[in-house]
Formats: sequence, C-alpha cells, structure tokens
Amino acid sequence: MSALFIKAFLTLFVVMDPVGLAPVFVALAGTRPPFEQRRIALRAVLVAGAVLFAFALGGAWLLEHLGISLAAFRIAGGILLFKIGFDMIFAHRERETEEEKEEAVHREDISVFPLAIPLIAGPGALASVMILAGEARGEPLGVALVLGTAGLVLGLCYYSLRLAGYLARLLGRTGVNVVTRILGVLLSALAVQFVGDGVRVLLLAE
Repeated sequence: MSALFIKAFLTLFVVMDPVGLAPVFVALAGTRPPFEQRRIALRAVLVAGAVLFAFALGGAWLLEHLGISLAAFRIAGGILLFKIGFDMIFAHRERETEEEKEEAVHREDISVFPLAIPLIAGPGALASVMILAGEARGEPLGVALVLGTAGLVLGLCYYSLRLAGYLARLLGRTGVNVVTRILGVLLSALAVQFVGDGVRVLLLAE
C-alpha cells in the first residue's frame, strides 16, 4: 500500500503540478480582491475533484462498455503523459489555446474554465487517476487510497492557488521554470513506465 501511495502521489502531483498553477493563477486572477481569489480557488478545486473522482470510480465501467482494455488505456495515457512531460521540459505547454487564454482573462468566473478544467483536471490527470484506480482494485482499500491521495494533491493545489502571489515572488520566473522542468522529467519517466506495463499486459494476453 505504501508503494501504491507513493506512485499515486508522485504521478498526480506531477500531472496536476500545484507549483506550476501559481503563476497561471496570478496571471488570471491576480488583480481580483483576496476574498474573490479564495472563492475562485475553492470552487476550482472542488469542480476538479468531482471530475477526477467520477473518472476514478466510473472509468473502468466506461472502458468496459466501450470495449477498451485497461492495458490499451494505460498505453494511451502513457503516451499522453509523455507529451505533457515533454512540453513541460521544453516549455511548450499547451493546456489551452491563445484564444482560450484571452477569453479566460476577461471571463467573469474562471474557476471552472480554465482552472478546474483543463489546468487541474486535465487529460493527463484523468488518465492517471483511471489507471491508478484500475491498478488498485486488487488491493484492499486500494481505490480509497487513490482517492485519498488525489484529495491530498487537490488540497496542495488549493493552497498553491491561495499562496500564488507569494510563491511567484519567492521562486521568480527562473525558479518556476526550473521546478516545471524537473517535474517534466519525472512525468516522462512515469509515462514510459505506463506504456511498458500496458505493452507487457497486451503481449501476455495474446
């Protein structure tokens, strides 16, 4: 169980990237009053949590009805995670288009889009939580552990949003870039592991 917790925590922490959320939040909501920033941060985390928990609990049922094996989804998720990690390393992160970014700045409520989706509960996070929940079904309380770990990382995301201004000033642009690139390397390694595990299961099933 400890190995599952460490794997789930590292995967979700890297994918959701609480540190990287800070400068984005400053850019989108830095000029708003503190009480409004708190409201936006709380709502964004709650919406993202609801989406992630739904995918963790219902993801296997969805895959079954679509005729997709967990191994195939693990490979697809690994490829997607590698793309995200690659973009993080080379600063080519494309969580939203320029038009979406411009709209988000002027949007009245930014908590659902782009904060909750796709910044927190993005494709990589959804794929990760589904894979982790699938791996944990053979373990007692495994799914509960994955959900609890997701809740822990979501809590870190919330406090990162709350402390966004302070973190941005503390780390500076260079510090944020360094942390993002380190997390990108870790995410790429985890993605390769996901693909390797999925390929092995498919080959053994033949």
